[in-house]
Amino acid sequence: MWTAPEVPRHGHADPLLGDERSMLEGRLEWHRATLLTKCAGLTGEQLAARVAPPSNLSLLGLIRHVAQVERTWFQRMLAGWQDAPRVYPTGGADFNDARPGNAEADYATLLAEMEASRETVAARGLDDEFTVPMWDGQRASVRWLYVHMIEEYARHNGHGDLLREQVDGTTGL
Repeated sequence: MWTAPEVPRHGHADPLLGDERSMLEGRLEWHRATLLTKCAGLTGEQLAARVAPPSNLSLLGLIRHVAQVERTWFQRMLAGWQDAPRVYPTGGADFNDARPGNAEADYATLLAEMEASRETVAARGLDDEFTVPMWDGQRASVRWLYVHMIEEYARHNGHGDLLREQVDGTTGL
């Protein structure tokens, strides 16, 4: 039976001093690791448990959701690959189709999307811009994208706190 691996996360992984990019990247990496830490040691069954009825939220659903968010913002929007397929079908499949037997594959998909995002943004400056087709073609900067992704992870890590506590009583991760 697969169990989500432990993820190293010590103190504040992001720099408290330094240039703007290092601080943004560090904070985003901290939040990425935080979600994975909340899942560490849990089986697919535990990850897929919907422990806050009537919500369909689960830790596995969050894993699937942020994989889709990473793909959407870094590949489809920033890289301009609007034709890149979605990780999961539209219509809430990231949450509704979270199945224990797919936990290992879904976890690996998230790690792959995180790495693809890092590679996509590495060569771009914070002031570089991209078009956001779903927002009537408005322009956004890489700086804005970092802030948005930090916000996305922070919000869902709050959900993860509550979900993990209901699964096995663990708090404070």
